[in-house]
Amino acid sequence: MASGTSQFTSLFDNALLNQIERMRLRPIRRLTNRSRGEHLSGKGGSSTDFADYRDYAAGDDLRYVDWNIFARLRRPYIKQFQHEEEMHVVLLVDASTSMLFEDKLLRARQAAAAFGIMGLLNVERVSAYAIHSQPEKPWMFPPGAGRTRIRQLLAFMEQLEGGGNVPIEKAIETMLRFHRGRGVAIIISDFLTFGDISRPMNMLYSSGLEVWGLQILAESEINPNVQGDLRFVDSETQETLDITNASELLNVYNDQRLWLQSQLDSMCRSRQGRFLSASSGASIQSILFDQLCRQGWILR
Repeated sequence: MASGTSQFTSLFDNALLNQIERMRLRPIRRLTNRSRGEHLSGKGGSSTDFADYRDYAAGDDLRYVDWNIFARLRRPYIKQFQHEEEMHVVLLVDASTSMLFEDKLLRARQAAAAFGIMGLLNVERVSAYAIHSQPEKPWMFPPGAGRTRIRQLLAFMEQLEGGGNVPIEKAIETMLRFHRGRGVAIIISDFLTFGDISRPMNMLYSSGLEVWGLQILAESEINPNVQGDLRFVDSETQETLDITNASELLNVYNDQRLWLQSQLDSMCRSRQGRFLSASSGASIQSILFDQLCRQGWILR
């Protein structure tokens, strides 16, 4: 899709965009027919209604190459067909105030855009929801499929601004009022909430959605460098906490951070999902190719 010298999106360069366009999401509960690039329902089968084209990849069934396009462009494209039962990819992007430093929100927007492009090019229905307290700003990208929606998705992510202290659990409950369909729900957040997230995760799973959690933490949250007497201020609630000799609490903090990650991993896996914690200091290329590919979230 990305070609020429102009930049297609501000979220990543054209070279990375071209790589993302060749990647696919790898859900756990639903089988992928790699010869057709489709996600098949448990009933099996698919219709013959043409839906879109995608680039040929090694291993694709040559019966679905459009030879007329190949003759004109000298490049193979695979014909894709409408699903009997569409797979939904639901993106929940945390844009609360705690995400507004050290590139946390940028990495969340980049990851969500990448997941969305993979879904749209595989003829899956993609929707996105922003978790913020900006009533005048767009907060929902409505469900839809096809490569024609990629520009709209990228514009939504590019313009996504953050602020406020909307709890993740409340945002998920709001999203479920609008959503219908089985598939994958990908929550991209720092998961720094005082609420009980297990209940909304149960609601996602009961709605037929695998629960994938991508935690984005700042480098200073992973390896804090603190010492002496400090006053901590909650960026969302403005509550303060005075600490004497903070260095003594680092071990307690790190234990708590690792415990939270373990709990989130357990909650996602028990709901047929996945969990990964990444640093906002890592490039989006590293997160996609070195971490998500290696852990089986996506196929290259």
